[in-house]
Amino acid sequence: MKSEKIRDVSVLLAEDEGELREMLQEYLQLFFNRVYTAASGDEAYDIYKQKKPNIILTDISMPNLDGLEMIGKIRESDKETKIIVMSAHSEQEKLLLAIKLHLESYLIKPIKTDKLKTTLLDIVAQIRAEVHRTYVTESIFWDYDTNTLWENTKEIKLRKMENMLLKLLFSKPNMIASTKEIFEHLHKEKGEKEFSVHAVTSLMKRLRTKLPEGVIHNIYGSGYKIIPL
Repeated sequence: MKSEKIRDVSVLLAEDEGELREMLQEYLQLFFNRVYTAASGDEAYDIYKQKKPNIILTDISMPNLDGLEMIGKIRESDKETKIIVMSAHSEQEKLLLAIKLHLESYLIKPIKTDKLKTTLLDIVAQIRAEVHRTYVTESIFWDYDTNTLWENTKEIKLRKMENMLLKLLFSKPNMIASTKEIFEHLHKEKGEKEFSVHAVTSLMKRLRTKLPEGVIHNIYGSGYKIIPL
């Protein structure tokens, strides 16, 4: 069964050797929806500034601006982006310098794809744990720290009841919340209130006008749920 590509984490690959860069790019694209490539350190730094990738996989020795210099520039203002360095055995001195630049890992060439895959997936899990977010599309996510919904860097404004509804659904991703459970959650502060399916469906209809199709899944006869990426 074909696995779903990772959409909420992006990767920048910096490698000056064309054949290796193409091979690694094709391999990374098996797992990641967004993969950016650069043939030199200065090109990689420009892409980093534009795209803000979550992970950088970089060679040490590259023309114009080598990998160490590029990482150094990034680390002047960014200690969060995850960086993996690739190096040859002959570059041990450079590798020791690179380790001081807050790396996640380093890989010795020739690159073993199983080791690369394990390293990348471990970092993806770490990133997801750190950000306290659940993505439902490539750009839309729920922020658990603030209980707010975002599209990239813009907050999607919600009314109180809409926010309460999404907070419930995102508290139990992949699990169904019944219409009755939703109603009771929305009205728990108001004491006894007669159950109304119409009240829930009307709220859901209004909320869906603010969201792309398919963010909230209607499970016929059971209720609603959020399915993360």
